[in-house]
Amino acid sequence: MKTPDELAKEKATANLMASFSAPRSRRSLLKGAVAGAAGVAALGAGSLLLSSKSAHASGSGEGPEDSIAQILSIAATAEQLAVTFYAQGIANAGKLMITGANYDYLVAAIVEEQIHRDFLVANGGTPITGTFSFPYGPDTFKDQLKFVNTLQQLEEAFIAAYLAAVSEFAQYGQPGLAQIAAQIMGVESEHRALGRSISANFPYADNFAFEPALVESVGDAVGVLAAEGYLSPKAGNTYTYKPVSTVNKYVVYRTPFAAGEDND
Repeated sequence: MKTPDELAKEKATANLMASFSAPRSRRSLLKGAVAGAAGVAALGAGSLLLSSKSAHASGSGEGPEDSIAQILSIAATAEQLAVTFYAQGIANAGKLMITGANYDYLVAAIVEEQIHRDFLVANGGTPITGTFSFPYGPDTFKDQLKFVNTLQQLEEAFIAAYLAAVSEFAQYGQPGLAQIAAQIMGVESEHRALGRSISANFPYADNFAFEPALVESVGDAVGVLAAEGYLSPKAGNTYTYKPVSTVNKYVVYRTPFAAGEDND
């Protein structure tokens, strides 16, 4: 028998998927989805985040490796990692010698990542953890080159995961969900390029002709982040997600609305 939390998560996801088959009136994309997510609680250890197998990655042709709920949950967790990273960067901007337009890039990025996280949770995603680590530990937020290297590594992982989500949603016959994953992926690509522009060590900020498809499933991205040192918090290298305000008049297109809808 399914728990109330499981039922709430399924309802929220179902509402999101149903919105794509309904007439596309203004503001129709999210109608009812947020209400359906009420009561969704975080899962504990041994959760969906770590349960992915390699059937799809092995080329078995058996269909998507991850369930839609898994994809939303893993993505929501990644967005919490992103918010945590950018929050530390902003708090330590002085040490990192990040000022002016470069500082504004971080401010916009954290707002956008929080909006992504909130959208994913409202539509059935359940963040698995809110506690993270970073490969360089505290030095990540003391040395500009280490910070930008970390930013680039994280955003490349996020881009790869959302590219995999596009593929998996397409295999489920859910073009609307695939489009949303692509919309988020595009913004993560902006973060990577603008982040690279902060440091003089990178001659080209926009150096990719194609975003690299580094993983074949969203679940595989979890292993990448774990191997790179983002999911093993310990004494002296533990950073906890805290939600931030999304109030920022310069950040627009705040919902993945259908073509022709107003940006309200």
